[in-house]
Amino acid sequence: MEDKIRKASDLLLKSRFTTAFTGAGISVESGIPPFRGNGGIWARYDPKSLEYAWFIDHPVESWSIIKTIFYDYFGNARPNKAHLVLAEMEKRALLGRIITQNIDNLHQEAGSKEVFEFHGNSKRIVCLGCHRYYIVGSVSLDHVPPTCRECGGLLKPDFVFFGEGIPQSALSASYEAASLSDVFIIIGTTGEVMPANQIPFMAKSAGCSIIEINTEPSNYTGSITDIFIQGKAGEIMEKLGVELFSTPLDNDEDRIN
Repeated sequence: MEDKIRKASDLLLKSRFTTAFTGAGISVESGIPPFRGNGGIWARYDPKSLEYAWFIDHPVESWSIIKTIFYDYFGNARPNKAHLVLAEMEKRALLGRIITQNIDNLHQEAGSKEVFEFHGNSKRIVCLGCHRYYIVGSVSLDHVPPTCRECGGLLKPDFVFFGEGIPQSALSASYEAASLSDVFIIIGTTGEVMPANQIPFMAKSAGCSIIEINTEPSNYTGSITDIFIQGKAGEIMEKLGVELFSTPLDNDEDRIN
């Protein structure tokens, strides 16, 4: 593993622009379980609760499940070492942007600025009537469904439900990163969710080097990954951070910020 860490560090230090592509696995050590697989969210709850059409027709039932999963259960999650190392990489001009499939806001809480959320953010709530936004905590969830203080419209978490489109800003940033990056560092995603899973393949086709950190081999491992480091995201990123941050940066002016 030490040899792979060193090789990954060398790639990252030479890269003019690096993108981190993160999935549910990066947040497991923060106490947020993945949605798929054994012990995942969808093993305990019916995914139809996050279908947009079902939400519109059954807002009380849908919001009851949403509140339990995203606001009662996940509300105390905090950034782990993987989030913090990525934020430090950005500060040191070693990371250009993060494309995340997660909706937990942990990258921003860790201090990352250039974060593009492929599936939205659970910390925001939007009115389907007047499109006013609220921050979680400013809206009472004691009674569901919550409604807008301005127009009385139904409020919805500002993340992508099944049947909704991907935010255009995230799509544009992802396509740009795929063409711009020298290195993609994939963390905690198996590559199963469309269309996000296509972004690393696009980057590879554009000549990008792929570093992958996952607890198990993924759809990327045997096809596009150049360096596969198997293990927990927080543990591996902490070791990578030690390697990266102990090396002086001598070409910061040549990096793309």
